[in-house]
Amino acid sequence: MYLLTVDIGNTNIVVGILDGTNLIKSARIGTDRLKTYFDFLLQLRQMMEVFGIGTADIVDGILSSVVPELTQQVGDAMRHLLGKDILVIGKDGVKTGLDIATDNPQATGADRIADAVGAINQYPLPIVVVDMGTATTVSVIDSDRRLVGGMIIPGARTSLASLSQRASQLPFITIEAPTCLIGRNTVDSMKSGIIYGYASMIDGLVQRIADEMGTLPTVVATGGISHLVTPFCHHKIIYDENLLLKGLYYVYLLNRPKSGKVAE
Repeated sequence: MYLLTVDIGNTNIVVGILDGTNLIKSARIGTDRLKTYFDFLLQLRQMMEVFGIGTADIVDGILSSVVPELTQQVGDAMRHLLGKDILVIGKDGVKTGLDIATDNPQATGADRIADAVGAINQYPLPIVVVDMGTATTVSVIDSDRRLVGGMIIPGARTSLASLSQRASQLPFITIEAPTCLIGRNTVDSMKSGIIYGYASMIDGLVQRIADEMGTLPTVVATGGISHLVTPFCHHKIIYDENLLLKGLYYVYLLNRPKSGKVAE
């Protein structure tokens, strides 16, 4: 039996089918705030057909969202598809196993919660999670499994798109690993700037966090272009492509009904 996981991000909606922590099928669709419940239901059904998985094979569903205006529509589509209620990260009564020790825990994004839960169940504490999406978020989890805070930074693609829009002589480019640090033309200089710039930022933040905490944390990166950036970091960075979806699985384990059966 499988778990249906859905993460609504600002740029993409990620749908994953998990067997335990193993992602066996996944797909991305663009985050369209104008789509209706029926649109999402149709897309989910089409995905299941492409995956070759029937709804009878899905034991439950869990949803995380940082786009409030779509949470209800996608959630209702999942409920209709599965014929049962689903778990929603951030909803009252949903246990995470994580102590959110920030000034306003209710304002913590569902994506950061799921990332943190995935991290604390797989890696040594303390942990810094870097999620490089539309925004780059840095989440700090201490040795007591407390999410104590972090940083929110404009994402690499967001920054690069803004630069190209506002600087007339700078083109829109595809983000790729640079061949050298010192670019010898405009495009190579932009590639180097975005990759080495973000790698240096991560290295600097990790070191400053370590100085403040008094210990070097485990650093886990996920999302967006993290697979391109982390090889250029000086600090040891663990790249976990599916960290957020794994976090949803661990949240599900804490909240599943007694009859729920998912391979562990």
